[in-house]
Amino acid sequence: MAYGDLNMYMGYLKQLIHRNDIPFISNNPMILSERPQFQLLYQELDSIIQTLSNIHRHHHHYNPDELEKVTSLEKNVAEEAQDTVDLFLSGLHIRNRGLSPRPDVFKTSLDLEKVMTSIESIKVELMTFNIDNLKIDVSPRIDPHKTKSPSAAAAGAGPSFTRNPLGKKKPLMEEIVVGLDRDVELIRDKLVEDTKQLGIVSIVGMGGLGKTTLATKVFNDGFVVYHFHIRAWVTVSQSYIKRDFLIQILSSIGVQQGLDEASDEKLHEKLHKNLMGRRYLIVIDDIWSIQDWDDLKLFFPNQNTGSRILLTSRLNEVALHAKPHGFVYNLPYLTEEESWELLCQKGLPLSVVVMAGILAKEAMSKNFVGSYIVRDHKGHLETLALSYHHLPLHLRECFVYLGGFPEDFRINARKVIWLWVTEGFIEEVGNRSLEDTAKAYLVDLIERNLLIVSENKFNGDVKACKVHDLVRELCLQKAKEERLFLKIDRQPLSSSFFSEYPVVNIPYKQRRVFINEYISMVEFAHPPTPSIRSVLGFCYLASKPEDCFSFALLRVLDLQNRWHDIPQQIALLVHLRYLAIHIPLGIPSYIYNLWSLQTLIIFKKGSRFIVLPGNISDLVNLKHLWSSDMLSLNFIKRPMNLQSISTVALGDELYNLMECFPNIKKLAYALYTDERIHDFHLLPYLETLKLRGLGYHRMKGLLEVPKHEPTLRLDLIRFPATLRELTLVGCCLHSSDMSMISDGCRVHQIINSNY
Repeated sequence: MAYGDLNMYMGYLKQLIHRNDIPFISNNPMILSERPQFQLLYQELDSIIQTLSNIHRHHHHYNPDELEKVTSLEKNVAEEAQDTVDLFLSGLHIRNRGLSPRPDVFKTSLDLEKVMTSIESIKVELMTFNIDNLKIDVSPRIDPHKTKSPSAAAAGAGPSFTRNPLGKKKPLMEEIVVGLDRDVELIRDKLVEDTKQLGIVSIVGMGGLGKTTLATKVFNDGFVVYHFHIRAWVTVSQSYIKRDFLIQILSSIGVQQGLDEASDEKLHEKLHKNLMGRRYLIVIDDIWSIQDWDDLKLFFPNQNTGSRILLTSRLNEVALHAKPHGFVYNLPYLTEEESWELLCQKGLPLSVVVMAGILAKEAMSKNFVGSYIVRDHKGHLETLALSYHHLPLHLRECFVYLGGFPEDFRINARKVIWLWVTEGFIEEVGNRSLEDTAKAYLVDLIERNLLIVSENKFNGDVKACKVHDLVRELCLQKAKEERLFLKIDRQPLSSSFFSEYPVVNIPYKQRRVFINEYISMVEFAHPPTPSIRSVLGFCYLASKPEDCFSFALLRVLDLQNRWHDIPQQIALLVHLRYLAIHIPLGIPSYIYNLWSLQTLIIFKKGSRFIVLPGNISDLVNLKHLWSSDMLSLNFIKRPMNLQSISTVALGDELYNLMECFPNIKKLAYALYTDERIHDFHLLPYLETLKLRGLGYHRMKGLLEVPKHEPTLRLDLIRFPATLRELTLVGCCLHSSDMSMISDGCRVHQIINSNY
C-alpha cells in the first residue's frame, strides 16, 4: 500500500531537513536553502498520515468501496509529492555533474503548490470519512475449524487446519497428497517395465489438477530411485530456451563446472556424454508445444538401456506426438470424498487448497461458505479471484507483485522480502523490523496456498518459493487492472531506424517494469520517462549510458548478472534504494552518490575478492550488502548502519568489522585461520552467524588446504549472548563443545556442501 511507502519517504524527508553528514545533502546549497519547503511538506504529510494510520488500523470496519477510494487518493498524493521532490533533487544532481537535463521535466526550483492543493483535497475527503462509512457484519459466524461435511459429521470427524510456526513451512517433498496412490503405482510400473527401448510416458491434465505433484511422487519413489542410474528434472513451460534447458538438466544431474562459458554445442556434448550407456529417467515438466518436443528429443540417446522420459503437459496432442503408441495417462479429477479429504489436509490440487486457504483464514457465515462452494463452477480463475478478494489489504500488492517474475521462476525468499520493503509495500508494525514483517507476509501467502515452497533452509525457514502458473495468471490480471507493473514478456514489435534493437515504449505514469527472461535484447525508448521507479530484468539488456538519464527516479534496479558493465551514469540514480547488478571489475567509487541505497547485491565471476571502496560508508541508509564473492573491508574507515552482510573475508582486520558494522544482525564470515581470537561478542546485536571455514574455500577452489575439515577451537571464538543461529560451512565442532554455545542458539553443521 502507498501508506507504507509514504511512511518510508517521511524518513528521507527528515534526512533532507536535519542531516548535515551526508555529502549529497551537505554539498548542495540548493538543498539546504529549500529546507523550509521540505519542513512544510513533512508537516502536511504527517497530518494526513495520522488520520490514515487510524483508518488502516481499523480497515475491517469500513465500507470496502469507501476504503478503496481513500487508498487511491492516498496513493496519488504520495506519488505526486515524491515525484515533485525527487525530480527537483535529480535535476540538481545532474546539473552539478555538468549535464543539462530537460527543464520541463527536471525543475530548477522546488514548487510545491500543486502538491499542497492535492493534500488539501485528501484532507477534505478524510473529514467526510466518518462513522456513516462503517460496515458492520451481523450475520451469524461459524468457526471453520468445526465445519463438517455431511459424511464427516456422521463419522464425528471434521477438517483440521493447523498453523506452521513463522517461516516453518513444510518442505515441498512433504506436501500431503490425496487420491494419487493408484496413479503413482500405475506410472511407476510403466517406467520400470522390462523393455530396453527408450520409453516415453506422459501425464496429461488441466492446470492445477496435480500433474507435477504426481510426477514428483513418482520421481522420488524408492523403487524408481533404485531402478535408474541417473535421474533429472527440468521444467520447460511456455518460455522454452534450449540453452537454459541444457544448463538446467546438466545441473540437475550434478554437472556444474563451466556451464556458463560453454557453447550450446558443448552443453549438448556434455549431456550426451553423461547419459551414454546409463539407464536414465528424465522428467520434462510442463511442456507446451510439439516443436519444443521435436527440439528436445535430440538430446537423449537411445542405447536400449531401459531409459525413460516422463512428460507432463496440458495438451494431449503433445503427448501423442511424443510417442504415438506410448503410454498417455489422463489424470482424472478427484472424487468428492477425495476432495474433502484434501481440503482437510491442505494438500493439492490448486482449486481445493486455495479454497482451504480462504476457509482457514476467515470466520464466515454458513450461507457464505456454502454459496461459494456451490457457485464455483466457472473454473479455477474464479476460485483464485475469490482468494485474492479475501486477502487483507496489506498483502495484495505483495501478492500481485510476484506475478512479474518469469513463469516457474525460483523466487529467493530473502530477495523478495528486500524488494517488498524497498517498494514500500510493508507497513510498520510496532517495534518489528520491516524485514520481519515482510517475512510474516510471505509465510501468510504460503499458508493461504498462493505460493509453493520450493526449497527450505536447514533451519526450516523458507529459502525459495514458486508461483503456480494459474496463480500467476491472476497476478498478471490484477497487475494490469491496478497498474502495479508492466510485464514485457515477448520481443517488442516496434523498432527504431536509429537502433539495431527493438524498442520498448513505456506507458505514461507506469511505475514498474518487469522484463522477462526470453527477450534477447531490449533498448528503452526515449524521451525520458521519469515516472518509472522500478526495473527488474531477467534478460540481456542492450543499454546506452543515457538510459540512466531517462530513468532518473529509479528506486529499484535489478539486473543481476545481465548487464555486463556499470555505466558511470548510474551515479545519476540518487534515488536508488535497491541495486542488484553484475560488476566486471569492482565496485566503482562513484557509488557513494547513491545516498538512498538500502540494499546492494553484487554479482562478480572469476575473482576471489571484491574490495569495498572507503567512501561506501557514505551510504548512510545501506542495510543489506550481499555478494557472490567474498568482500574485503580494508579501506572502510567509518561505521555503517548495515544489518546484514555476506560474505566478509578478513585476515587480521576483525576489529575493523566490529567498528564498521556495530549494528549488524546477520553476518556471513570467512575463517582463514584458527590462530587468533574471533571476538564476535563485540557485536551486541548479532543474531545470525554463518562461519565458512577452510573446507568451504577448498570446495570453491580458492585455497590449497589439507583434505580434512577444520575443527573450530571455541577457546578462540567468543559468541554474543544475542546469537540465535550458528551455521558452520566447511568446518565443524566437537560434540563436547556444543555445551559452550547458548541454549537458545540453533547450530547447523554443513560439511560437504557448497551451501
